[in-house]
Amino acid sequence: MNKSARKPKDKSEDTSSTSPNKMIEANLQAAQFARVRTAQQTEKAEDYVEMIDDLINAYGEARIVDLAERSGVSHATVNKIIKRLQRDGLVHTRPYRSIFLTPDGENLANTSRERHKIVLEFLSAIGVSERNAQLDAEGIEHYVSQETLNAFSKFINKK
Repeated sequence: MNKSARKPKDKSEDTSSTSPNKMIEANLQAAQFARVRTAQQTEKAEDYVEMIDDLINAYGEARIVDLAERSGVSHATVNKIIKRLQRDGLVHTRPYRSIFLTPDGENLANTSRERHKIVLEFLSAIGVSERNAQLDAEGIEHYVSQETLNAFSKFINKK
């Protein structure tokens, strides 16, 4: 029997939308997991291009050593990520030189920064402490849809 076509064990069981035992549709649940997997794949790229852009704006350059320090990982880890970002056309670099964003990298950095700003402002507007808003925004920004970001912006602009 196809597992997704199984019937609930007890037909008399409450299946209202408020029931904690109600299973959501299989295709909806699969779509939710697919969306999270996609966000997880792009999260690192978004964080790194944003950090590279911040370093360039603050210090005129972005170096592996600075990225490693700020992200709390080893130089080897940053090198792997930079190679992936190069492969994806988001950065360019030469041995023993600074890292630079391509136009696509700059666009992604700006988009990521704007998403972060909206989430941070929303969390602050609903009363989350500044510290927790900063911490939470860093994760949430990668997982919310454009529709949700638009709703956050609308809420912020009404205040």
